[in-house]
Amino acid sequence: MSKAISMKKIFNTKVITLFPENFPGILGIGVIGKALKNKLWKLEVIDIRKFGKGNHKKVDDTTAGGGPGMILKADVLGLAIDKSLKGVKDLDKTPIVYLSPRGKSLTQNKIKKISKGDGIILLCGRYEGVDQRVLDKYKIEEISLGDFILAGGEIAAQAVLEATIRLIPGVLGDSDSLDNESFKSDLLEFPQYTRPRSWKNIEIPDVLNSGNHKNIDIWRKDMSKKLTKKIRPDLWEKYKKKQDIK
Repeated sequence: MSKAISMKKIFNTKVITLFPENFPGILGIGVIGKALKNKLWKLEVIDIRKFGKGNHKKVDDTTAGGGPGMILKADVLGLAIDKSLKGVKDLDKTPIVYLSPRGKSLTQNKIKKISKGDGIILLCGRYEGVDQRVLDKYKIEEISLGDFILAGGEIAAQAVLEATIRLIPGVLGDSDSLDNESFKSDLLEFPQYTRPRSWKNIEIPDVLNSGNHKNIDIWRKDMSKKLTKKIRPDLWEKYKKKQDIK
């Protein structure tokens, strides 16, 4: 038994942040928190402030060329990133990601790819951002959760980690629950119901209580198509193209 446990792959995550007290945060509860306790994944939080300069541990400075706000310093972030890279053998399997509104939008396919690696290093920005030289030097990939702005990257980092870790084998009690999720086949998930059968005069669709699993599967697929077409026409067009639907 002990031999099997020692051979178990652990997904290593490292978060570089000015606010280490935010972690594990939401990642410490539920199935993700349980997986952390069971050592299916590991969390290391690196405090940027510890690498600050001078008596006041300065981590930022004014924008070169003028402009509002402060920029996280390259010489400070470089030291924090160097620390995060200790023990990392392959950056392709443990990528460094900067949570940024100008990055590529995060997708389920990207999350799936990350989850198959050895881990991930997440850089959480603050203020007006980070010195561009850091991103260039370490070839850091920029990822965005969407077209909106947050005060910092900590919430985004937790979202990325939760989405990734739940895909690691053994994290979810029922791995079959992943099969029908939204984006699995470029379709949104079908509507779900549970008891009571009638609530506020609204009934569960009869087909779901029919016991006819073939008809249930047909209904669910049909509803996924209808919802995708209505709510996410961009995904619907992608689905149609793959299925060669006119």
